[in-house]
Amino acid sequence: MSTTPTTPNHKRNRLVVGAVAAVIAVALAAGAAYWWQDRNELSQASAEDCRLAQRIITEAGAISTGPVPDAEKWWRKTGDERRAQMKDGYLGAKISQYEGWALETARKSPEAPSTKDVKNLQEDAQGHCSDSGVTLSMPPLGS
Repeated sequence: MSTTPTTPNHKRNRLVVGAVAAVIAVALAAGAAYWWQDRNELSQASAEDCRLAQRIITEAGAISTGPVPDAEKWWRKTGDERRAQMKDGYLGAKISQYEGWALETARKSPEAPSTKDVKNLQEDAQGHCSDSGVTLSMPPLGS
């Protein structure tokens, strides 16, 4: 049985192939990490959407202490306005939840949110406005 001695060319070729394989593996890992981060990142709403959200939040605070018929009328009008104007649906969903909570608080419903619920919702909604330069402030409802 004869064996072919390993020549410097064979060693160099193996090193080149190994280096190319390592570069490809690193590139694939970096691409997968970017995809995963992008996939899990919150949508970013426009400044216009965030300003609309804050206006609705401010109105909701006042409505939550008022008479129920006014709150119901506001809830319908604001929902229509939000759906027509707000482009970021994820932020819109958070604001819709706050609108509903304002109505439930006005109705004195046991479904009204706690201060902690409102704080958690504010943090979630603010995540969608972090690039807009607009800070959302959701006060506890009914106060």
